[in-house]
Amino acid sequence: MAWLIAMPVLLPLLVVSFSLFAPDTEVWSHLRSHVLPEVIGNTLWLILGVAVGTGLLGTSLAWLVATCEFPGRRLFSWALLLPMAVPAYVMAFVLIGVFEYAGPVQTWLREAWGMESGFPAIRSRAGVTMALTLVLYPYVYLIARNAFATQGARALEVARSLGMTPLQGFFRVALPLARPWIAAGMLLTMMETLADFGTVAAFNYETFTTAIYKAWYDLQSIEAAMQLSSVLVLVVLVTLVFEQLSRRRIRYTATGAGAVSRFRLRAARAWLATLFCTLVLLAAFLLPALQLIGWAVANIGDLDARYLGLAGRSLGLAAMAAGLAVCLGLLLAFAVRRAPTVLSELGARVATVGYAVPGPVLAVGLALPLIWISGLFQDLSDWVLGEDRLIIVLQGSLLGLIMAYVGRFLAVAHNPVNASLMRVSTNLDDAARGMGLGPLGVIGRVHFPLVKGGLITGSILVFVDVMKEMPITLMMRPFGWDTLAVRIYEMTVEGHWERAALPAVVLVLVGLIPVILLTHRLDERRPLSVYKAPEEEAPHAA
Repeated sequence: MAWLIAMPVLLPLLVVSFSLFAPDTEVWSHLRSHVLPEVIGNTLWLILGVAVGTGLLGTSLAWLVATCEFPGRRLFSWALLLPMAVPAYVMAFVLIGVFEYAGPVQTWLREAWGMESGFPAIRSRAGVTMALTLVLYPYVYLIARNAFATQGARALEVARSLGMTPLQGFFRVALPLARPWIAAGMLLTMMETLADFGTVAAFNYETFTTAIYKAWYDLQSIEAAMQLSSVLVLVVLVTLVFEQLSRRRIRYTATGAGAVSRFRLRAARAWLATLFCTLVLLAAFLLPALQLIGWAVANIGDLDARYLGLAGRSLGLAAMAAGLAVCLGLLLAFAVRRAPTVLSELGARVATVGYAVPGPVLAVGLALPLIWISGLFQDLSDWVLGEDRLIIVLQGSLLGLIMAYVGRFLAVAHNPVNASLMRVSTNLDDAARGMGLGPLGVIGRVHFPLVKGGLITGSILVFVDVMKEMPITLMMRPFGWDTLAVRIYEMTVEGHWERAALPAVVLVLVGLIPVILLTHRLDERRPLSVYKAPEEEAPHAA
């Protein structure tokens, strides 16, 4: 069961990986000479910039909120998570629309100060790095905040009793202790950066994902797309190895100590902390949201029946993918629970690795298996019904699109479901089987009521992720199945930033749902000295 559920992600990875060992000489020569040097350099620089930016921003904010007391701290503790609701490609076109040459900022500078040049170009490596950093820093903030508020709190009190200042305690005690958690958060942002397509496409910044898309659509070369995907899979695997190595250093211990008080910042330091948090919140959420609302109101005339179709298709695809993903996530968790062998656990690992695989890789890797299966079914139908009586095309079908969604987001559904199922004692399983229930009966009458909360959480998270997913939808949707994310891409490609605001506002509102759920989980009244594993929060943040 575990390996069967893993097929939507295992098949693309195998197909793409095999293409690396049997390259088309002409295609590979072209890619090596004209594409790979620029793409590899751009991707590595972007990953490095986003990792450093999110690490500095997320760690500093987590330190202030978790260990310091200053005006507005309670508000910022949850408000700094709001940028998670903004899709990265939405942040990208907002920044471009505001700061490009014809945008309001440069226009005002020219009119007020006569500045004709010297303003940094927003379509640059710095611009795309800033956009991704503002959207992804909450991943580091969330994990580092948990680390500072638990395992580092008691150590900080000891450091203060030894005469260290708060700043010395941070660099000499808290930061070394929290380093594995911070590294895990930074590696998570690196994987998100590798998988990003909409942001880099808006900035015309060539990375692996944009190169794969152009090879697929512009060059009409599935061979080139496969070769680029195979190289990207290698990069992803290296990143995953680093992520696993970073988590091996994390240890979990309960001190049994009571709550630890935060130290209060005084005078100028307190207001500087408030100002810093305010500026980050303004740049990462409030100002982009206000700009989107302003553009949406100005272009309200675009709202017609066409948008009902876009919203309906987006909601329908998200609902179908979420329902299937949580069902498979429950079956996967139950399969490992019934047979906790190395083989079943490895199958579960493979099934949930799709979240680390970029969407274009899954789309390209599923294309060949779907074409092969379509040909097999076509030959069978021709033999049974007669030639061309039934045309079967799985590539570019709704089934292929849902398969790609499930392969990409099964981990998002499986993690909360599995966490809920682990709290259910195996004694209940034995009692239910002793009363004559089979495996499906145990799931339906025992496990389902107890893991219902995890199922709801997983379905909401998958629903929101599918609503915002762009590259898989662009590359695998059936003809005419445009969604809100596709509409945003089409408008931004044409430079119509204001007209892209209407669907973007809808996606931001939908994206607020998991953020609200997450803030409810972060109960600050629990004792700070009680150790909590970061894995409880990180998958839900993702």
